[in-house]
Amino acid sequence: MTEHARLTTGFTARTTAAEILDGVDLTGRRMIVTGGASGIGVETVRALAGAGAEVTVAVRDPDRAAGLVEEFAGDAARGSVRAAALDLADLSSVDAFVAAWDGPLHALVANAGIMALPTRQLSAQGWELQLATNYLGHFALAVGLHDNLRAAGAARVVLVSSGAHLSAPFDAADPHFERRPYDRWQAYGQSKTADVLLAVGITRRWAADGITANALNPGYIHTNLQRHIDDDTMRALGGMDEEGNLVVPDYYKTPAQGASTTVLLAASPLLEGIGGRYFVDNQEMDVVPGGPDASDGVADHAIDPTAADELWAYAEKALAER
Repeated sequence: MTEHARLTTGFTARTTAAEILDGVDLTGRRMIVTGGASGIGVETVRALAGAGAEVTVAVRDPDRAAGLVEEFAGDAARGSVRAAALDLADLSSVDAFVAAWDGPLHALVANAGIMALPTRQLSAQGWELQLATNYLGHFALAVGLHDNLRAAGAARVVLVSSGAHLSAPFDAADPHFERRPYDRWQAYGQSKTADVLLAVGITRRWAADGITANALNPGYIHTNLQRHIDDDTMRALGGMDEEGNLVVPDYYKTPAQGASTTVLLAASPLLEGIGGRYFVDNQEMDVVPGGPDASDGVADHAIDPTAADELWAYAEKALAER
């Protein structure tokens, strides 16, 4: 792996998405945020559009973004928001979205995801659903929009990953749990490892086209992403009390704080020309050995260029055989 100086910023875990872009003008920039109608996606959209960008919320049900669209309608001092249908687990939906996109694309924010499905579920292609949604759908979307990203001259792809990647390398021999016992956290973790590897792969292949990609862990935030997590696990994470009420420990963030690292990678001038890296709390993380005891940083298995190339080849083959 190439050595480089670790990028640090003056921002913190408590910085909000809007504060990241204070003084930044995104007028004329066109951006897509998948899953932008809920959770940290909403705050990502608000910050980008608030700085002048034209933001498309790509979501399964565009009606869920109606409030966001209206929030920015008719305000000439800010950017605009529109909504479009996209189901990442349905490649025909991804194809339709790509076919409908016209013109340059300055940033693709891969924010949508599902987490910790209690039972093994499959997409229409027979892929494990977390891998299909969190990684393969986003891979197909990014590849499909490559020419649009290149047309922007300087474009970014942002992959919202998770600390769960630390203990779950991508299992190329059995990515869909056809032979090994299904484990919801291993399935989620490997999909998030794949997202980090996608940031590495995009930067390696597309940097000459002016396209870079980075990944991030947004931290602990109460959102709809946790809808499949049982109460005992929520208590173990510190997000629920014994009576079943959601609580907010000091290390949890608000959605606006959780979206800040996404926005940093998508639009801050500090990230110009930077790619293939992993960030937490608006700082680049050190590479650490992955495994069950890893708790901070980015796992070596998620940032390895050879693994990124192998995963890219796997994804291309998977899409070709669908």
